[in-house]
Amino acid sequence: MQGSRWLLEHKYSCVLLQVLGFEVDTVNSVQFSNHTGYAHWKGQVLNSDELHELYEGLKLNKVNRYDYVLTGYTRDTSFLAMVVDIVQELKQQNSNLVYVCDPVMGDKWNGEGSMYVPKDLLPVYRDKVVPVADIITPNQFEAELLTGRKIHTEKEALEVMDMLHAMGPETVVITSSDLQAPLGNDYLIALGSHRKTKADGTKMTQRIRVESPKVDAVFVGTGDLFAAMLLAWTHKHPNNLKVACEKTVSAMQHVLQRTIKSAKAQAGEGNKPNSAQLELRMVQSKKDIENPEIIVKATVL
Repeated sequence: MQGSRWLLEHKYSCVLLQVLGFEVDTVNSVQFSNHTGYAHWKGQVLNSDELHELYEGLKLNKVNRYDYVLTGYTRDTSFLAMVVDIVQELKQQNSNLVYVCDPVMGDKWNGEGSMYVPKDLLPVYRDKVVPVADIITPNQFEAELLTGRKIHTEKEALEVMDMLHAMGPETVVITSSDLQAPLGNDYLIALGSHRKTKADGTKMTQRIRVESPKVDAVFVGTGDLFAAMLLAWTHKHPNNLKVACEKTVSAMQHVLQRTIKSAKAQAGEGNKPNSAQLELRMVQSKKDIENPEIIVKATVL
């Protein structure tokens, strides 16, 4: 419906973009039996040679013109470096291509951050991937890793986003943080920054804060969902990060609230839902994904 899109990894992203009318070519960066939130998983990690072979097939058929590239979870440094080479080549084919990168590396639990991918991915993300990305969606811990700066206040978060802009991306969204929300402890803060260079060379920056209600559960795949939603809504609202983020976060709230309600019902009263019960209810949320009721508003900073 809206031209070709190219997607690396994650079923949630693929389903969401297809629902919103995007043509999607999927390359699985990992082929796992299930997501890594379960106690056990089996499967394979795609390496750079295998990715290169797939891309060569696209090139031979002259179907390697894309409008978007979206990347998420990977565990292999050579694969990540190959992604950069491919993105640069695709941008030569289409100078308007937008590369959306979710730099999946780790997160914070109880205030302590830790990486859940090999540590040697960090310099590849920092030195090679982020400089060619147009939109990045790190969480607070990942933003700190990429810049080497800790975030304790909103002011420091804005400074970190400026550092990330200076590395290359026009749009930076810190998808979640442990900052104190003005609305109170029951809310989670996301921060967004869009920097555009006007025709006269001056730079204009739009910054926003989004406070969304916390959901008392650990979900897997929310980062992938956020990045794919943001791709879709920035495509539809290219110069309005506020509206794009409101639609992204509101749709996510609908999905998460439906998921936790269903999970609790399956687990039974007094029981904690397990990983299988907490699988995101994507299909059941189709209408909310297509046309989300705005239940979370963004504040322009």
